[in-house]
Amino acid sequence: METMYWLILFVVLLIIEICTMGLTTIWFAGGALVAFVMGIIGFGTTVQIIVFLIVSVLLLVMTRPIALKYFNKERQKTNAESLIGQQALVLEDVDTLHARGLVEVNGQEWSAKTDDPEGFIKKNMVVVIDGIQGVKLIVRAKEV
Repeated sequence: METMYWLILFVVLLIIEICTMGLTTIWFAGGALVAFVMGIIGFGTTVQIIVFLIVSVLLLVMTRPIALKYFNKERQKTNAESLIGQQALVLEDVDTLHARGLVEVNGQEWSAKTDDPEGFIKKNMVVVIDGIQGVKLIVRAKEV
């Protein structure tokens, strides 16, 4: 009877994966399936749990990077994430030490800061957006 729990867990994890398509539970579903087979063969609960953990971790570590590379290839960046790599105009001096800075990108104004050691970019300069931290853009001066 306890082997049926592995089959139930496998089905539940598979349904979650199908609903989310996030490549999060599929690895554990594989582990549950192997543990189910181990239970049918006649191995005890302890062995089944150990096999579940080992197979799940191995699947996660060995195949997840490959799967993410191929499944997320067509993924388009959306919202703020699409700003990374774009250029912006500094509307107000970016002064990270004094927590000030305003840039404009695509007609929208954003708070900004820099990771540069100096932490200062003058008004009217063009910057490149390197990232987003909270509601602030991380920018650097565009090299001429």
